Amino acid sequence: MSKLNRLLPYSRQLIEEDDIEEVVKVLRSDFITQGPMVERFEKALAKYVGAKYCVVFSSGTAALHGAYFAAGLAHGDEFITTPNTFAATSNAGLYLGARPIFVDIESDTGNIDPNLIEQKITPKTKLVTAVDYSGHPADIDAIRDIAKDHDLIFIEDAAHALGAEYKGKKVGSFADMTIFSFHPVKIITTGEGGAVCTNNEKFYEKLVIFRQHGITKDSGKFLNPPDGDWYYEMQELGYNYRLTDIQCALGLSQLKKIDRFLKERRKIAKRYMDDFVDVKLFELPVEKEYAKSSWHLFPIKLRDYSKKAEIFRELRENGILVQVHYIPVYWHPYYQRLGYSKGLCPKAEEFYKKELSIPVFPGLSEEEIAYIEDTLLKVVQKYSR
Repeated sequence: MSKLNRLLPYSRQLIEEDDIEEVVKVLRSDFITQGPMVERFEKALAKYVGAKYCVVFSSGTAALHGAYFAAGLAHGDEFITTPNTFAATSNAGLYLGARPIFVDIESDTGNIDPNLIEQKITPKTKLVTAVDYSGHPADIDAIRDIAKDHDLIFIEDAAHALGAEYKGKKVGSFADMTIFSFHPVKIITTGEGGAVCTNNEKFYEKLVIFRQHGITKDSGKFLNPPDGDWYYEMQELGYNYRLTDIQCALGLSQLKKIDRFLKERRKIAKRYMDDFVDVKLFELPVEKEYAKSSWHLFPIKLRDYSKKAEIFRELRENGILVQVHYIPVYWHPYYQRLGYSKGLCPKAEEFYKKELSIPVFPGLSEEEIAYIEDTLLKVVQKYSR
């Protein structure tokens, strides 16, 4: 690769020496899993987002699964969500035997359109899951009001949006449950990992037991008389979705830097916005007046997308590892076998055809940003009519 010393993905982790030192401390301690770092990380996360409770999981997908379980989603139920997301948002409901009902998006934000939700509600609808696409919060008040009016549980898939703000307040306490992800491309990382934040104690208790095989050791919750101090009960069909102390140590260290990480992402996003403001080759993302994005992604939309595959390939050949977010979930073969077909959500499908995510992550140098901008303009111009 010429002109650059490294490949530039659309997002990546920033791991520093102090992160490594915190992990090493745990490796040298008595507990590398099921130890004190887990609770410390949970309390720190809950405090950061302003929620009463937090339960960490082995992945964002596991966190979604846990939230849907805690919400009581079950076989025969329906739940409303968006197709403009990673498949896990809807897959986690399929795990429980429920059926996702897809609602189209706002063309500008890529988020679920609240104006289209009510027409998809049926007597089978149990919950609605909004996704904060790219780190831009969905229209939370509008969705929450609809959920309340129809006695639905509101879940916010904020996998992209740790540190994002809605009307001046961090996301994490608006919905009945809010999901975060700590995959390396996200705002902070634990390697793999996720969390559910909630203000509801009953949901919290269900999340805790679900993460631990459905088992409780709390004598106050036993359904049968204990045989001795060793006694425990499996009361639900749960999973091993635990996050290790090793990962939580990394997460705690990363969380201390989140304001810096967010500042850098927002600085890069502003640079793109300013430098591309007069460019007619593609549309820039928006930031609504109620939102302050975490800029997990910087999604541009090609005005002429007839040669998108060629643009994608050439940018990658030049070391800029762009990505596309997302193939509409119901386009995947598995969903088509379930009876879904193309054409369900025209705006989401159009969004997919146009979208490219360009690099935005802490640690990008001025030289690298300039290279991204120059190369992007040259390549898109080359393939535009």
